[in-house]
Order: sequence, then C-alpha cells, then structure tokens
Amino acid sequence: MDGIAVVESAGEGASLIDVWDGADAVIVIDAVHSGAAPGTIHRLSPRELTPSAHLFHQSTHAISVPEAIELAEVMKRSPRRLIVVGIEGESFRAGVGLSQEVEAALPSAVDAVLREAMAMMGPSRV
Repeated sequence: MDGIAVVESAGEGASLIDVWDGADAVIVIDAVHSGAAPGTIHRLSPRELTPSAHLFHQSTHAISVPEAIELAEVMKRSPRRLIVVGIEGESFRAGVGLSQEVEAALPSAVDAVLREAMAMMGPSRV
C-alpha cells in the first residue's frame, strides 16, 4: 500500500519516539501480558495504555511502549493517530521462541494490522 512504511525496531520505548516522529498514523505491534490466553489479539488505544497498565509489565525495555507514548505526547512528538496491536505472549524469558498459540495467532494479528492500516488511510485511499 502506498504511504505505508514498515519499520522493525528492537522495541526500546525511547527509540520508538524517533521512529514515529513526523508520522500521521502509527500502528505498534508488541507482545502483551494481561492474563488472557496466549495468542489473544488486543487492540489498544493510547488511553488504554497508561504507564500503570500491566499489559507491558514483562517488558525487558528501559522505557515501555505506554511510557514511550506518554513521553511522546509530553514532547509533542506523538502521531495524530496511534493504535497498538498486542499479541498475548506465553513466556517472556530471554531466548524463548514463540509458543504454538502465539505462532498460530500471527495470521489474525496481520489481519488486524491491515484492517487498522486501511481504516487509518481512509476510504479514499483503500
């Protein structure tokens, strides 16, 4: 799709601000831990992502996604539209691969991201 850039990031919150700086719309994809079944797909708005939200408490990053979103807002560097597509993880230990449930959920996660991207682009761009 024209007008869409895909950027892979190690996920460090502070670097995300630089990645999305100047973007009109951003979809962040990350692992979350809410207690739901592994592989559950979550659609989260910035309001649902307060730094106290426990969805990202397993993060190995110094600054979590919710903290990066809040910091970007304070710095006036947040995109006008931002959505997080979270995939419920099973294990957050370093070096552990995807569980079967998470791997099986990947096509649904891709569909969710594509739906969000098309909605953000508006009907005239689809």
